[in-house]
Amino acid sequence: MSDAAMASIRHRLGIRRARRSGFGLFFWLPAGWLILISLAAMLAPWLAIPDPDGMDFTALKAGPSAAHWLGTDMLGRDVLARTLYGARVSLTVGFCAPLVGMAFGMPLGMIAGYFKGRTGALIVGVIDTFLAIPALVLLLFALIFGGSLFIVTFSLGLLFIPVFARISRAATLNFSTSEFVLAARAIGATDTNILVRELLPNVVLPVVAYALVAVGTAIVAEGALSFLGLSVPAPFPSWGGMIAGGREELEHAPHISLAPALVMFLTVLSFNLVGDALRSRFADVKEKAI
Repeated sequence: MSDAAMASIRHRLGIRRARRSGFGLFFWLPAGWLILISLAAMLAPWLAIPDPDGMDFTALKAGPSAAHWLGTDMLGRDVLARTLYGARVSLTVGFCAPLVGMAFGMPLGMIAGYFKGRTGALIVGVIDTFLAIPALVLLLFALIFGGSLFIVTFSLGLLFIPVFARISRAATLNFSTSEFVLAARAIGATDTNILVRELLPNVVLPVVAYALVAVGTAIVAEGALSFLGLSVPAPFPSWGGMIAGGREELEHAPHISLAPALVMFLTVLSFNLVGDALRSRFADVKEKAI
């Protein structure tokens, strides 16, 4: 068979594989939304939108208009501007909290999956003990030490440590008996080199795929804390705080709560869809191994 024919076959197989992996409309649409909302949040100070703390006393609780695309809240503040600035809080927590869990959980899981024996049993015992602690107890950090962005992010990051540890342990167990690991051990590679050079590039793929789903979970958790007044303090906008602030005006001015709620819903849904698509392609760790 000619090289051109082989290349054509590989190309068609690649297209079919991509389709099976979920890289279609339900991947690119949410990915486009995530890019859009992320850029809007980052560029919010330079966009042609009103001051998020500016008050228009001539348009209190006004509906959408040319001056205020998503209307105003009870104090006459622009809902669109506050939604975009609130996205900066939600996306910061959404991205950083899983990173905290990944930074601590992935090394622990890899060590437990590679060395097994007493070391692995000890780490698994610590992880299981950590899982037994109610999440509400860990989130009390946000209440005890005050509602700051760092405390909220770190508190939520602690909740992700055991999850990332279990996923990375399952992936390490799956790859630790592979041929490339056995070959590296046969030529005298140290355990550190095997973990870093051989296992880490393979383990990181399913971990990152799950991290995108964890971003959505962190955004919802931060929104719940904001709703309860335990996240960033007012008047700094956050999605959960905006939803809580407009809950008493749902009958007369529903846009105050519904606008940030809709943006949060679309963002979390998009992270879940993108994460599931990537996980279906890269996360080849068997569920029963977890």
